[in-house]
Amino acid sequence: MSRTTLALTAAVLTGLTVVAPAQAAGHTLVVNAAAPFRPVTHAAAGGLYALAENNRPADSTLLPLKLNTLTQPPPDVGQKPNGQPAGGDALKIAPQADRVGAAQVIRMPDIYPDFPYKWVGWADWLAKVDTMVSKRLAATSVSNVAAWEIWNEPDWTWDTAAAGDFNAGWARTVQRIRTRDTVTPVAGPGYAGWDANRMRTFLTAAKSTNTVPDLVVWHELNHSSASIAADVAAYRSVESSLGISPRQIFINEYAWTDEVDVPGRVANYVSKLERAGVAAADRAFWYEYGTVNGLVVNNTQPTGTWWLYKWYGDMAGSMVSTTPPAQSGLDGFASYDTTRKRVDVVFGDESGTNSVRVTGLSGTVRVTLESTPSSGRFTAVTAPTSISTSTYTVANGQITVPVPNMSATSAYHLVVEPAGGTYQQRYEAENASVFRAQRLSSSTASNGGYVGRIDNSGDPRNDSYLDFVVNVPSARSYTMTIGYANGTGATSTQGLACNGGGWSTVSYPPTAGWDQFGTVSTSVSLHAGYNTIRLVKGAPFFAGGTGYAELDYLHLN
Repeated sequence: MSRTTLALTAAVLTGLTVVAPAQAAGHTLVVNAAAPFRPVTHAAAGGLYALAENNRPADSTLLPLKLNTLTQPPPDVGQKPNGQPAGGDALKIAPQADRVGAAQVIRMPDIYPDFPYKWVGWADWLAKVDTMVSKRLAATSVSNVAAWEIWNEPDWTWDTAAAGDFNAGWARTVQRIRTRDTVTPVAGPGYAGWDANRMRTFLTAAKSTNTVPDLVVWHELNHSSASIAADVAAYRSVESSLGISPRQIFINEYAWTDEVDVPGRVANYVSKLERAGVAAADRAFWYEYGTVNGLVVNNTQPTGTWWLYKWYGDMAGSMVSTTPPAQSGLDGFASYDTTRKRVDVVFGDESGTNSVRVTGLSGTVRVTLESTPSSGRFTAVTAPTSISTSTYTVANGQITVPVPNMSATSAYHLVVEPAGGTYQQRYEAENASVFRAQRLSSSTASNGGYVGRIDNSGDPRNDSYLDFVVNVPSARSYTMTIGYANGTGATSTQGLACNGGGWSTVSYPPTAGWDQFGTVSTSVSLHAGYNTIRLVKGAPFFAGGTGYAELDYLHLN
């Protein structure tokens, strides 16, 4: 595959103090802070072959990104990506993925060494399937496997002449998995690009054999993000027309070789993936594994694109509406945290002087603007470039922030918050990493959302738990207040662990009912910086909670 060397683009540092600003020249991205459309889940913060054995890259580079879902090779991986030694075994990297709150999907055909895959025969493949499943089942301390990915890009890597029809092969493989593992979801078909007719034929066949995937997968590698919304809408139309219940959509490869390390282009992809409502999306793999696909160099240093995902990781509350001027060029994604009354906007893919208009505001606000350059995957960027810090008086519920001298390859971060804004203390449950539970909405919940159906235990494949990645300013004991609901009429319990340490038990007295929230408090010892707090109904090394409780938020004092 071709390699692209990207020149380092320096952003221009300016100072700006503005009251009641006029409309800036160029294009305008419109952000409506009063129009939330789903919780912040960092859906597009994932990567194919993102991690490698021996803790590569370092946890310190991963925790700020709030990684969502990773795609990793299976146990006994044979795949040698771009001539590198085989690596990234899902079971071997599982402890690190677990520490940073990331789920993983196991890509089964990567047990073969070559790409495109060289088919040996059905006896060989089914024996390999048996081995992979058996090894996963034996790994009883691994609880973050979200699905088996049956094949990768079968529209051109499946050997129809030797293996027969892919749709029949899909069913045969899923049925073989189910002889040993009836719990773990399956993901597919994993097409290299969207094709409505091909997907319809696949789903029709899968429905007839009762092997419809739990996660529907295809790739967005068309050297353009403009079709993502239409592709997702087309999938939903096919799904509905076949009477298939809505499935989670997992775009487990996005951005081409000359896009994946360009922050401006990546901002455009993430914007469209978020607005389309995909459940998860992974940065495509083109070069070295174990770097989150170019986000980290020398194992511990961020590249320019890392900062875009760090800003994404900082988002909390709800994703809110963004309206770009067109489907190509300037675009961005945004969040609003109701607790801190803070708007975060990440945008790019445009040059010249442009602007961001933020509506749904009131009062006087502090506005900070920074950028990150396109440094490529080998050049560290120790910090983003500060552009301006300003005070704006909101007029007619909105402000317009000019962004001068934009580079199309850079990404930009705009923060709008009250003067004197503080660090994040409240962490909504619906923003956490949620394993085998369900994000739900309620007008009585903080930020309008909570997590329920935390009702599994006793099996690492379906234990229910939440991982909160929190960032605190100092090492000390914190009072952690938990918002919860317990409509059972009796006290319920869950397990609590910080940073992989020992377990304690949290007790939840009954509340007035489900959707009726109360609070309990406990103490947690945290170190300065990023920490992972896990609340569980069941998890490896924890015997299991009792009763049922829904989680609303954590608040740290």
